[in-house]
Amino acid sequence: MTAAQLPPVAPEVTATLVEDLSPRLRKRLDAAVTKLSARPTRRDGDTVTIAVDDDTELRLHAPGGVVATVDAITCGCLLAPACVHRAAAACAAPAADPPLEPASDSASDAAPDPAEQPDPPAPGSTLPSDADPPPGDTTPTTTGPDPAPPQPSTPAPTPTLAPDEATPAQREAATALWSAGAAVLEAGVDGAGAVAQAALLRAAHTARLRHLPRGASAALSVVTLLRAARSGHPSYHTADLVTALAELLGTAHRVGTASGAELAAVRGRARRPYSPDGSLRLYGLFTEPVVADSGHGGARTWVATPDGRLCTVGDVAPGGVGRALGVADRTVRLGDTALTHRELGRAGLAVSGATVSPDGRLGAGKGVKAVTARGAAWTEPPLAALWEPPPAEQAARALRSVSRYAEPDGGGSDLLFLDVELVGAVRESVGICLLARHDGGVLVRLTVADDDPALAHRDNLMLLATAPGTRLRIIGRLVPAPHPRLTLLACSHPTGESTVDLGFDRLSRADLPDPGAPVHAAPHRPGGHGMESALHLLERRVEQTVPAGRAALGMLGDVTGEAGRLRRAGLPTAAGLLTALRASAAQRERDLFGRLLPADTDGFAAHWLAAARYTAAVAESLCAAAWEPGPGVRTDTSSEATASRLAGSRR
Repeated sequence: MTAAQLPPVAPEVTATLVEDLSPRLRKRLDAAVTKLSARPTRRDGDTVTIAVDDDTELRLHAPGGVVATVDAITCGCLLAPACVHRAAAACAAPAADPPLEPASDSASDAAPDPAEQPDPPAPGSTLPSDADPPPGDTTPTTTGPDPAPPQPSTPAPTPTLAPDEATPAQREAATALWSAGAAVLEAGVDGAGAVAQAALLRAAHTARLRHLPRGASAALSVVTLLRAARSGHPSYHTADLVTALAELLGTAHRVGTASGAELAAVRGRARRPYSPDGSLRLYGLFTEPVVADSGHGGARTWVATPDGRLCTVGDVAPGGVGRALGVADRTVRLGDTALTHRELGRAGLAVSGATVSPDGRLGAGKGVKAVTARGAAWTEPPLAALWEPPPAEQAARALRSVSRYAEPDGGGSDLLFLDVELVGAVRESVGICLLARHDGGVLVRLTVADDDPALAHRDNLMLLATAPGTRLRIIGRLVPAPHPRLTLLACSHPTGESTVDLGFDRLSRADLPDPGAPVHAAPHRPGGHGMESALHLLERRVEQTVPAGRAALGMLGDVTGEAGRLRRAGLPTAAGLLTALRASAAQRERDLFGRLLPADTDGFAAHWLAAARYTAAVAESLCAAAWEPGPGVRTDTSSEATASRLAGSRR
């Protein structure tokens, strides 16, 4: 049995079942979850049955797709309902997402359509940015229904809140979020079992009832990633849990200190359905394959409105890369158009009754009408305007979109539109990438969006690397790095006659003007590399805390040498944060009888949060500076000051 075979369980249901266990059964809970996960299951309508043993069955009843009440989980063992099996089943199942925010009155006739529901996440993680999820990246539509789950308790209508302060109930909920997150940081992944996860789920439920959806969502993300880490799911990355924990702790802390617009952002907004957008004239840009770690596959076509707003039309469902290749030539599910995804990427649409999600996905509801219209070349209005902003300005906008701790509703896309001249291939430790010089004079490294050999990304990039001097108009996705870096998604054809979807279309040598370029050594750009290398000293300590907890970091020896290296690299704030983090991890006081007192989990969490936010701010500052035209990036002192200010404002 896998988590994907079980229906999602409402957070408060799991929390209640765990809280009702006796202390003795709580100690056995993690082992029970592991044992139950290995048992066979079967589905009969809305009910999933787990064979606990040869004579005992456990049932999860999920009307509407979600286990919404405690009584919906029943067990046939002799100890039921006070047995450990019910809580173990709830802990083994994925946590249900919060409900969609009701649409406004003006959108009442645009009820969510099955094609307008978000993609299901991978077990243990959300979909990556290339499959449209955030900790910093950016979601196609699915082809199967995924109705919004019913919830056992719905928040009361939002009260009238003072614009400059949180309510006492919100402060209390934020304190619970902080405590639950700090406990996870104290114990680490190895110690954050089902009981610690239940505390997070209870805090998430309380935060949602207190109208703190951003904190609630962050807590659910931490639970999902903890389960992925403990189960060894291949999609899990420690950096994702670092980001999720820092988002949870940072949001909880800011509830009590923020005011005005900042407080509104910290409170967040519930997930919203598609909203009406009237009539739209759309111009196709390109189509990219979507292949997620969850096993989902499909295609996403990017289109633009006359004013330059970017939207997407997606078709993603279970199937992996094979489905992605097939969907590209299927008819777009939008109105009555007969265009395929690849055709839409070079054509146009006139849409009436359009519905659009907050992240730009176009809905395919029954009220949407669409007919084929003339497209536009990349060199013609209105698409040509996308290439007009300076690369540094585009990078700053994209960086805001992919930031690990981006504010909700920040808007913007992670795509860059550049005119470049190919230089050749660059050999890196991870393989070969394509080096190009954009019109601002800055060298950009172009990498493949997906290494799967069934897709055309890798072959096309290697072929383009043999044609130095070729000028291309390209579209790429920003990769945050201390040097300009993009994943290459589409480009103008080397002959200038059309465009190339680099994940689907395959170039040939006959398309290239000048084959035979050598592989170049990666050029060094002064200013950012030394700082980025030194910053890793603090980043690795931040990451090391998450798997094993505070105690592991406390066993480190003296960090004076590492702090000195950070200062020499122009990062005195990082040096101070590393020293304070190590001291806080090792600090344990004793009472008058020499017995160890409980560790200061709140103090350690505050030091860890400051270090995590700081490293992200420095990395983003280096990335933004790398796109500025000129012989080098900003001085180390300037980047340090900028990052320190950003980190301080985010704590």
